[in-house]
Amino acid sequence: MLKGKTFNLEEWNPKTELGRRVKSGEITDIAYILDSGYRILEAELVDALLPDLETQLLEVGQSKGKFGGGKGSIWKQTQKITSEGSRMKFSAFAVVGNKNGFVGVGFGSSKETVPAREKAIRNAKLNLIKIRRGCGSWDCGCKTHHSIPFRVYGKHGSVEVTFKPAPRGTGLNAERKCRKILELAGIKDVYSKSLGNTSTKLNFFMATFEALRELNKVKVNDDFCAQSGVVDGAFVRSEL
Repeated sequence: MLKGKTFNLEEWNPKTELGRRVKSGEITDIAYILDSGYRILEAELVDALLPDLETQLLEVGQSKGKFGGGKGSIWKQTQKITSEGSRMKFSAFAVVGNKNGFVGVGFGSSKETVPAREKAIRNAKLNLIKIRRGCGSWDCGCKTHHSIPFRVYGKHGSVEVTFKPAPRGTGLNAERKCRKILELAGIKDVYSKSLGNTSTKLNFFMATFEALRELNKVKVNDDFCAQSGVVDGAFVRSEL
């Protein structure tokens, strides 16, 4: 996990009307912004409303190993040959989440590694979504939000990803790097199936994100929500 700079609300100078409403305290819930269809244009807005957000860089590139073998790297390095010589560019893929129903992914590139990382993190915050969780497994029926309520499918490029509800205690039966996205989203148990050229990690991660996005596009009735323990976004434990 990456540890960013501590966000200072007083030093923040919002540039949008939505940002000014957040700073003034008029809006205090990120779910209200996402449900209302507002477009997030300032990453600081997410920092203000989700102070417990965690950040992770995923491996999208490959570096040379000690004995010539390939080794995964968080930097994707590309090279362009011009008349003036070769131009290097670095790219990074970031995922942010609070492990409680909110997750976002972003891709950024630059001539240097640090700006590429910062761009990826910023884009991940701007692409933040709220996901629906529950217990949709017939083998469980615990009515808690440890898994997903129904089967979802996502596609990006040639990669296709399918997630299915799993009983409590199953764990994340998914590709190792893909698990980090699910963990930051707050999902603990799930079955997965992937097709296509999954070695292209960027497409694989984006297909995973598209599948999670589908969780909020399916209409569910109140009876199903009660039976499956469905929660939208963050789960707030009630105080007795």
